Amino acid sequence: MTQVFASAQALLDAQGLDLGHTDWLTISQQRIDLFAEATGDHQWIHVDPQRAASGPFGACIAHGYLTQALANLFMPQLMSVDNLAMGVNYGCDRVRFPAPVRVASRVRGRGEVLRAEAIGSAVQLVVRISVEIEGQERPGCVVDTISRYTFNPVTE
Repeated sequence: MTQVFASAQALLDAQGLDLGHTDWLTISQQRIDLFAEATGDHQWIHVDPQRAASGPFGACIAHGYLTQALANLFMPQLMSVDNLAMGVNYGCDRVRFPAPVRVASRVRGRGEVLRAEAIGSAVQLVVRISVEIEGQERPGCVVDTISRYTFNPVTE
């Protein structure tokens, strides 16, 4: 279920909140190939199923940056912010790729609000997104996303 925040104070009070997890998503070879086209990264471990079958992972694997980019897909499934004037991606901290994500794997996002602080008229939120791999102990990616949210003025 998506956690909804309706005010700056609600975001500030969310520090430490477990946002739960998203539904499962199957990582298809088509998704990997499209990412390779978008980024120009055509390394054989990602896009050559025959060669990758005899490689170190036994199959094609998703690009690490594709796995990280899924945070952008999962975040709005985990949380939404109402009464927002603007929200921006401010960056990421501590990105890790603990396990490869093989083609046809199912992944989901798990979220936790690590920090929330007022920055001028905005709220800066650090949310850790872990890209869990079904049946695996280690996640495919763990990234601390940083977002800044500015709210519309409250009208009475």
